[in-house]
Amino acid sequence: MKSVKDVTVRAVDKNRKEYITFFRESSPYIHVHRGRTFVIMLGGDALAHHNLGNIINDIALLSSLGVRLVLVHGARPQIDERLKERGLCSQWHNGRRVTDKATLEHVKDAVGNMRAMIESKLSLGLVNSPMHGARIRVLSGNFVTAKPLGVHDGLDYQHTGEIRKIDKTAIQQLLDSGYVVLLPCLGLSPSGEIFNLDVEEVATFTAIKLNAEKLILFGEEQGIFEQDGALISRISPSKAEARINNVNKEGRQLFKAAIMACRGGVERSQIISFAQDGALLLELFTRDGTGTMISRDHYEEIRSASNEDISGILELIRPLERQGILRRRSRKELEREIKLFSVIVLDGMIIGCASLHPFSDNESAELACVVVHPDYRSAQRGDRLLEHAEQQARELGMRYIFVLTTQTAHWFIERGFLAVSEQVLPKDKKTAYNVKRQSKVFLKELS
Repeated sequence: MKSVKDVTVRAVDKNRKEYITFFRESSPYIHVHRGRTFVIMLGGDALAHHNLGNIINDIALLSSLGVRLVLVHGARPQIDERLKERGLCSQWHNGRRVTDKATLEHVKDAVGNMRAMIESKLSLGLVNSPMHGARIRVLSGNFVTAKPLGVHDGLDYQHTGEIRKIDKTAIQQLLDSGYVVLLPCLGLSPSGEIFNLDVEEVATFTAIKLNAEKLILFGEEQGIFEQDGALISRISPSKAEARINNVNKEGRQLFKAAIMACRGGVERSQIISFAQDGALLLELFTRDGTGTMISRDHYEEIRSASNEDISGILELIRPLERQGILRRRSRKELEREIKLFSVIVLDGMIIGCASLHPFSDNESAELACVVVHPDYRSAQRGDRLLEHAEQQARELGMRYIFVLTTQTAHWFIERGFLAVSEQVLPKDKKTAYNVKRQSKVFLKELS
């Protein structure tokens, strides 16, 4: 019978191993993110949530790791609360608050309070708290120039504005000096007027003008969901635009901001939940993240392999070689044949590979070393590798593809391959056939 001590020791060891694994897996991201510019949007709902303290701690951690941060904050629910207390009601049109003179005073009050609250939380340095010794320097200022939104559909928006420009130079200088820059959802005009701005617009416009690597948007939900309830973890701007009408109101605002940022040159926009503890760290320091990423680059792609991919391919295939599923390949062999390989790359990591070896008969080729990382055997990645190889074979004028396998026969049969004798193999492959492995031979005719 296990003692309480044994169970406790094993639990501690498990937690330590999980911590070590996470830290090792996050280290490449720590290196990649250092010196990069991230714009983080915290709406008023996020600022009112009980998880805000954890979010602030995680933001401080990013700053300490050398990430250049611009925080953009809103105050919609706080403004609504102040108006309600005084018996006032905002007029809305096309999703924008009409800000009259009386409303503007409460907008300034709410936004000013939120700014002071964020600054105070980022300045917290109590012993035994996550912020102890962080020394986060925060600075805000008149970096956003605005102009009146004007009259639309016969309605004067009054003190509701839109962005005219962002003082990119001043913000960059502060970021270079190690400051966290804080931008409220207010803009100033050269004539001294104050305008109420959409927080999503401020965040998006700022990210574009700063050429930020990331725009991170905090929302209530974990991210953007399909109609069947499945989370969209990664999507391109064009596909996102096609689905935007299927998203709820709050999600649609965030989705639009994320798409616009990517269209404007931001590499990646990420939508995460302010209610989920650690969502920011999980999104930035794990490969699969936790929310929805809108990416304008090839976050996941199939491409031809290069010499730089050899180590990644070896790491991928070695476990299967040890199990006898694949024949062993040396590094030198891979170096000779690297041009025959294609790889699936996910955020810089090789998660799949396959090789296509044309035969001397000039009408057939062997598909070999088809591997997908165990953690990523979903989303039909094996099928994508097969389709990619078949297209390559067609472009080379091939009529047939051969496969030799010991343990994955059914997978290939389900995809149109037929079992044949090794005697059907082209002469050069028949000569090299390893009788000891007893590999089964399958053939597919290309249409």
